[in-house]
Amino acid sequence: MKRFYSALCAAVCALALTGVTAAQDQYPSKPIRIIGPYGPGGATDIVARLVGEQLRRSMGQPIVVENKPGAFGILALEEMMHAKPDGYTIMVGNNSTHAVTPIVFSKKLSFDFERDVQPITRLAEVPSFLLVTPKDFPPRSVQELIAYAKQHPGKLRYGTVGVGSYPHYDMEVFVRRAGMEVNHIPIKSGAAGLLRDIATGDVQVGGINLATAMPMVKSGQVIPIAVSSPRRLADYPDVPTMAELGFGEGATIQWLAFFAPTAVPREIIDTLHKASIEALNAPATLEVFKKNVMLPAPHASPDEAKVWLRDEIAKWRRVTAEVKIDIAE
Repeated sequence: MKRFYSALCAAVCALALTGVTAAQDQYPSKPIRIIGPYGPGGATDIVARLVGEQLRRSMGQPIVVENKPGAFGILALEEMMHAKPDGYTIMVGNNSTHAVTPIVFSKKLSFDFERDVQPITRLAEVPSFLLVTPKDFPPRSVQELIAYAKQHPGKLRYGTVGVGSYPHYDMEVFVRRAGMEVNHIPIKSGAAGLLRDIATGDVQVGGINLATAMPMVKSGQVIPIAVSSPRRLADYPDVPTMAELGFGEGATIQWLAFFAPTAVPREIIDTLHKASIEALNAPATLEVFKKNVMLPAPHASPDEAKVWLRDEIAKWRRVTAEVKIDIAE
């Protein structure tokens, strides 16, 4: 009888432990952090919070967006990589943080980006405006901008969100193709600061994604003279594309995507991928995307996302090899 009760107790304990293990293994069972590489208000942050809200609804767990701006996205990347690789800490990133930074700042990273980071899915694509200031600056077209720069060599000030960012490379490609001599002004306060400085005339030209720039474009505080989209925008039919002006190579379309450490198990990545697709298809997401001229751009699978990221890094490796930028600038 004692042996019977001992066996029964052992079986009950085993079942209890199995239940605890199953509960622990069920993902997600606690809040998920999305690390953002910039401060609030920009396109990257907008998309993270918008998609995060839909993930909260579908996954049944709080989604917390934490902004870790600074050091070209390195602070946010390190935050993600130092967290336990269990799917509860992921990162939102873009062309700068997850294609340019891994190339030009690879020695500043404590890990091997291409080996240790995996994409979950691309979320959205956002074209950019080439903007000029209305303050004491006559050019109202790309042709007039180039003519002005050549008439005033070394006087034109263009701003970007930082040295080594993809808009910095875009502007350098444009400047070199157009044969202009200009001054680069990196704006430490990000896209919002760059918009403010263009509006006040502290810098005279700069490229910013439509989602961030649109309110000030509509109010007339900044003036669009070109767009990086493949076709002209229906709401701005008089604004030509950079490609039709002959500067397509300096007209990157910004993308936003979710990333995780490679050590996160595939089944969790698949869960996050599926939930992200559902979030992108939610009516609330599509409404905000349309308002901000964003296009949903998910990958069919995490495997497709890996091929895409590999190609993006290869592309930016070619660009950074051609356009030598002093990152100590």
